[in-house]
Amino acid sequence: MISDVYFPRINGVSTSIQSFRSELITLGHRVTLICPDYPESLTLERAKDQHDDEDILRLPSRTVLLDPEDRMMSYGAIINLIPILRGRSIDLVHIHTPFVAHYAGVKLARRLAIPVVESYHTFFEEYLYNYIRWIPRNWLKRAARFFSKSQCNAVDALVVPSSPMRNALQTYGVSTEMHIIPTGLNLDAFRTPPTSNFRAKLSIRDDQPLLLYVGRVALEKNIDFLLNMMPFVLNQTPDAVLVIAGEGPAESHLKRRVADMGLQASVKFVGYMRRDGALQDAYRAADLFVFASRTETQGLVLLEALALGTPVVALGIMGTLDVLHADGGCVIAPDDPSGFADAVNQALNQPDRYQQLVDQAPRYAETWTATQKAQQLLEMYRQQLASHTTS
Repeated sequence: MISDVYFPRINGVSTSIQSFRSELITLGHRVTLICPDYPESLTLERAKDQHDDEDILRLPSRTVLLDPEDRMMSYGAIINLIPILRGRSIDLVHIHTPFVAHYAGVKLARRLAIPVVESYHTFFEEYLYNYIRWIPRNWLKRAARFFSKSQCNAVDALVVPSSPMRNALQTYGVSTEMHIIPTGLNLDAFRTPPTSNFRAKLSIRDDQPLLLYVGRVALEKNIDFLLNMMPFVLNQTPDAVLVIAGEGPAESHLKRRVADMGLQASVKFVGYMRRDGALQDAYRAADLFVFASRTETQGLVLLEALALGTPVVALGIMGTLDVLHADGGCVIAPDDPSGFADAVNQALNQPDRYQQLVDQAPRYAETWTATQKAQQLLEMYRQQLASHTTS
């Protein structure tokens, strides 16, 4: 595997790589990961949750213009790994990001005469405008579609996390075969015993409705939408509280908005939370998980909430559509703050319906296990190896 991003950088790509790699190793396979090294100043306390092994090859990297959280590896340093990779008898290259890793990954595969596959993790045509607003949105969309088509057609097969993502790539003119294999959830690791009273720490009463968002605190996550929703929620459920768990570049902007809207008593920011403890306590404490991102290619946090018995209210856009299920503890909400708030209030204030959602949630999450998804990925690898051998 090769990626321009991995822990300590926390995002869905890092989580997906870790999940699949761990499961493949458990199934008896050796998985080498090429990824950036991060300077000590960027290796935060949260990185102590992650442990490199001898098959994680960290390469020198430099900062990325406009995005201080990410790093860019040296193309030459990657190509110089060819003798090491030959010595490991690598069977296949799996690319996870479309930057240096893509071009170097394709080159490695061609030099080693092995198949190359790529995961398309990010819906770039919607994502880019959140960071490059001085370029017209239509120009960015055209550029994203052009580069996505070019890169996707340069590999032997694609892994996409959802059917809407596959459909979007097909409209770009991508002809490479695509396999829908979302990231699964390690249910055993994600159901550890409670470690604290999450509500008490935040001075939230046990009978007070708690809405939870978990994820990067970034513009593309559409958290502004959730803030716009809150006044409508409070009209019917005046003691409701929205808790935002995570870190990211939009945090100061959102905190200013909360103050401007006079929502300081109803919106709380709790920052980064460890996955093996505090984060699970947050999911358990919540009455509803709320999610309004329009750029998700999957939405793994929805499954995390469901696994711990917390119903989900979310927009049904892009990858979340494949996760949200009418009988899976989920409510698909309208794409406007007032309508979304109505869905939240109905779930909170209809006890029988709410209990039905709670009962459905963990059963549905059981159908998305990491082991199942890794086995699907392994079967796709085998198909590519067989095709490569006979071609």
